[in-house]
Amino acid sequence: MSNMTFYEELQWRGLVQDISSPELIDKLNEGGLTFYIGTDPTADSMHIGHYSSFLISKRLAQHGHHPLLLVGGATGLIGDPKPDAERPMITYEEVAHNIAGLKKQAEDIFGFEVVNNYDWTKDINVIDFLRDYGKYFNVNYMLAKDKVKSRMETGITFAEFSYMILQALDFLWLYENRNCTLQVAGSDQWGNITSGIELIRKKLDKTAYGMVMPLVTDSTGKKFGKTEGNALWLDKNKTSSYEMYQYLINLEDSMIIDYLKKLTFLTPDEIMEIEKQHNEAPHLRLAHKALAKDIITGLHGEEEYNKAVKISEALFGGDLDGLTADDIMLCAKQVPNIKAEDGMKLIDLLVNSGICSSRREAREMLGNNAISLNNVRHNDENEIITRELAIDQKVIIVRKGKKKQYICLFD
Repeated sequence: MSNMTFYEELQWRGLVQDISSPELIDKLNEGGLTFYIGTDPTADSMHIGHYSSFLISKRLAQHGHHPLLLVGGATGLIGDPKPDAERPMITYEEVAHNIAGLKKQAEDIFGFEVVNNYDWTKDINVIDFLRDYGKYFNVNYMLAKDKVKSRMETGITFAEFSYMILQALDFLWLYENRNCTLQVAGSDQWGNITSGIELIRKKLDKTAYGMVMPLVTDSTGKKFGKTEGNALWLDKNKTSSYEMYQYLINLEDSMIIDYLKKLTFLTPDEIMEIEKQHNEAPHLRLAHKALAKDIITGLHGEEEYNKAVKISEALFGGDLDGLTADDIMLCAKQVPNIKAEDGMKLIDLLVNSGICSSRREAREMLGNNAISLNNVRHNDENEIITRELAIDQKVIIVRKGKKKQYICLFD
């Protein structure tokens, strides 16, 4: 499949939902465009939901296009309309803090140049805003946009309603000042992108372009990376590489090849070979491991990926050499935590912590060699548990049978 054009490969990967004009196809294949992708500073880190959009930008950059990351210091103070409710306002101080975090992350991980729309918006007064930009927007046109339409029954504030104009203003400013002719985003931004294209056409009589990709979701349509309402952050201090690894390795089988296409830089031939191996032996989770390796290595480096794998294997009987108590604690959110007292008997640890429901069950487990401490079998119910058994005198991994693990912590 090496004879595909750049645009054809984007389509093969499922990364193109819509483009504003067929002319864009040749321009994408040729390279040389300056384009932008935007994010509002609602947090000081991007999450995995942003990752696919940033990857398509990285693909464009590798093909000879120049990316700009727009961090919305102005638009973030207003908030892009949500389909069901108004976003809570955040303070100027929060926005400034979040911008600093996002800027560093974008430069460190993706190597993108960062611009802030507050820089060119802050000095526009309300009269100039209405005369120079608002006059180009027909209210009926704005009401027809999906994001606005979805809020008409519950109500939408004028501030949110104006967000579309602010984003269009961004595209216009970048077109005039940075020769930026393309905006790239997820499909939920199509209305905002086309508004910018229209503003450039009406005000400058010039042509700009937009491209959106489908939002990455699971088989039920739920956004990728949303687990019980908690985002998986790209900042490893917010979401450890181990947590990221566990999420990726447990993704549903039916979607894993789609994720490999959209979220990795593996070649089409490599992906098709992995798909073949996955279909032949899905229990080996080779596709999941390839996805986890590509994403975590890309975000945090090979050392972090290897550590995540080692911690995961350690919970199921693997080698503990080189792992610290802090390393083991990275999996504390996913594994039940129990407390230990220095000098207690093993059987008391098992029963008092709830690992075993009774002393009888504990004795059965011990008699069947089904209890391990730091991956070493223990069967003496009267064995004294001390800090000397623990990693760094702090942590013991207690395993019951093959699948149940606990992190035992000393006070």
